[in-house]
Amino acid sequence: MRNILLRRSTLLLALMASVAGAKEREPNERSIYLSDHTSQEAPEVYVVGGIVTVLRLVQPCDPARTRMLAWEGRFAPVGCDGKRVLLEPLRDLKPDDRLMLLVTLADGTELPFTVTSRQETLTDRTGDQQVNVFPDREAPKAVLASLYDSLKREQNLKDEVARYREEDSVDHALAALLIKGAEKMTPFRPRLVKLLKSPDGVEFLVSILTSKKHDKVAVVFTVTNNSPAELWGLMEARLMTEDGREPRQFALRTSRVEWGPRGETGKIAIVMDANAFNSKEGPERLVLELFRQGDGLRQAYVQLAQQLLR
Repeated sequence: MRNILLRRSTLLLALMASVAGAKEREPNERSIYLSDHTSQEAPEVYVVGGIVTVLRLVQPCDPARTRMLAWEGRFAPVGCDGKRVLLEPLRDLKPDDRLMLLVTLADGTELPFTVTSRQETLTDRTGDQQVNVFPDREAPKAVLASLYDSLKREQNLKDEVARYREEDSVDHALAALLIKGAEKMTPFRPRLVKLLKSPDGVEFLVSILTSKKHDKVAVVFTVTNNSPAELWGLMEARLMTEDGREPRQFALRTSRVEWGPRGETGKIAIVMDANAFNSKEGPERLVLELFRQGDGLRQAYVQLAQQLLR
């Protein structure tokens, strides 16, 4: 039966594991207001191996008096370039690693920091890419930055509420059943099956399911992480027209936040309405892509066509 499904998939399904096509992401930026920490520990800066973290200052730093303790073998030499301090860890720190960084400004002001990692889970691996440092919270630039931070938090809350409302849908309920293996409780029937492997040892058993009665398509990725040591997690799934110009809506559910090494397995289920194929010019082919948490590299893609519903 499986061989029949694979032969029928020639024109409808394209799959690949890839280390190319990294998705563009917004930098992870935040601000530190040192006046908030006058009687507390030095503020923490979170770093990730192989990713440069930039501290933006209000005035130039003094290279001769800017230093980090016990950095040898863990970091490239600390860079002091005008109003920027550059931190480049050579590898990931453990969550209990805490290195002291002392930044000295041109006027002699000393700013202490604790450099560490919050990599308790794979989703925390982004760290700080840019940290804006304000020694005086009442300074005009600090007040403006604080206002922007408040507006950003407000928008994030609005987005989160909108996401919760959007996920309270029939398609999300169907996706939840699929990741639990309750396919018989859904209107979907299997159409295509394919197995692919990424270069870093992650396997994707991909199942395409359809419901002609309800005009819906589902894609279920059974993900097995065979890497000997590395975690794997989903940063984002993206459904676009084949030319990459128009996004399409879909419902997504995952059975895990992250996949541990040495064979940990779980499912990612995506449900879409047949209307996603429609456009003014006629039926569109769609591409469903998975991007890996941490570095944002594309791990797999599925090419979908409306013929699946015939």
